[in-house]
Amino acid sequence: MNIVILDGYTANPGDLSWESLKDLGQLTVYDRTRPEETVERAKEADIVLTNKVLLQRSEIEQLPRLKYIGVLATGYNVVDIEAAQEHGIIVTNVPAYSTESVAQMVFAHLLNVTNRTEHYAQKNRAGEWSSCTDFCYWDTNLTELAGKTFGIVGLGNIGRRVAAIAQAFGMSVVAYTSKSADELPAGIGKRSIDELLSESDVLSLHCPLTTDTRHLINSRTLRLMKPSVIIINTGRGQLVNDQDVADALRENRIAAFCADVLTEEPPRADNPLLSCENAFITPHIAWATNEARIRLIAVVIDNVKAFVAGKPINVVS
Repeated sequence: MNIVILDGYTANPGDLSWESLKDLGQLTVYDRTRPEETVERAKEADIVLTNKVLLQRSEIEQLPRLKYIGVLATGYNVVDIEAAQEHGIIVTNVPAYSTESVAQMVFAHLLNVTNRTEHYAQKNRAGEWSSCTDFCYWDTNLTELAGKTFGIVGLGNIGRRVAAIAQAFGMSVVAYTSKSADELPAGIGKRSIDELLSESDVLSLHCPLTTDTRHLINSRTLRLMKPSVIIINTGRGQLVNDQDVADALRENRIAAFCADVLTEEPPRADNPLLSCENAFITPHIAWATNEARIRLIAVVIDNVKAFVAGKPINVVS
């Protein structure tokens, strides 16, 4: 088997190992692959592993040897599944490897807004506390989470884990989800989307990107929210209309926007959210803890082993 990894760097920039794949065939690892390089690099491959490099119909039809595509992520929209099926290509993904890490990032963002730890750490490096008349000082609002309403859009693995953590903080959790009220974990109230938006003190997005959820957060839905709301997006960048959120921040119609994902990645330098004072943006790193990446690579290798053995797992095609 000829195995090619098209963009291995983000999952493994050198601190982990692909060695187990060498037991399954000839392995070639590219850190990054430009679109115009994809076919040339994959043309002799039986197995291709990809994170963000697109394998659409145009590429798949030029790769007659290809038998298997392994996506180094949970989402698999980088692959044209219909074209893969037509060509008898198995496609797999890596489900649920980053649940704990993404849930942790949600609350890293939330606590940064409510407690501003980095803000005060920077001030104290500059001598602010040392020169203070009193034993303490604060120049931002400090907010307690207990008793607040935490709204969640989407109750998959990550949404449920986030809900449990919010409950541990003493928050009331409500959700907009396709699940029936009887299917929801204990203590979570089911709401319509408009009810959820109007009730939430914190709104966290965990739904898939569909035609219905694209730009779910927009000028209309933002006007349903409390001016004190904190919005957190660790789902998909396109769930949010960047310009509408930036406008709401600058007009003080929402308190803060936190995101680990943006519509375009990497973002354009003129993305309006990057210059908003109360927008807190991290560079798509919620999934990238050492522990999550170890799980990711372990499942990727297990997926390939299962395919080679004729019993593929985690199949999405």
